[in-house]
Amino acid sequence: MPFAVILAPEAVEDLRRLSASGRATVRSALEKHLRNEPEKASRSRIKRLRGIRRPQYRLRVDEVRVFYDVSGTAVEVLAIVAKSEAESWLARFADPE
Repeated sequence: MPFAVILAPEAVEDLRRLSASGRATVRSALEKHLRNEPEKASRSRIKRLRGIRRPQYRLRVDEVRVFYDVSGTAVEVLAIVAKSEAESWLARFADPE
């Protein structure tokens, strides 16, 4: 059963800031990876974040990082940030355990 991918308002703004090709790449990755198996961790693409309650996962798409949570049959995308800003975003918004 496919998961519902829900973008938080902040993630929608993040997506708008990307170039047109960047938006297309991220949308394609969201459909491909988060729609069917959002919790399937892999060596390079999806990573379960440890020591953090929220966000639960990170999806790598080229030079962009997508932070998201999975609950039931829904995937909530919290933020879409550049790789260079990912660490500072986590420092500001992550909910540590």
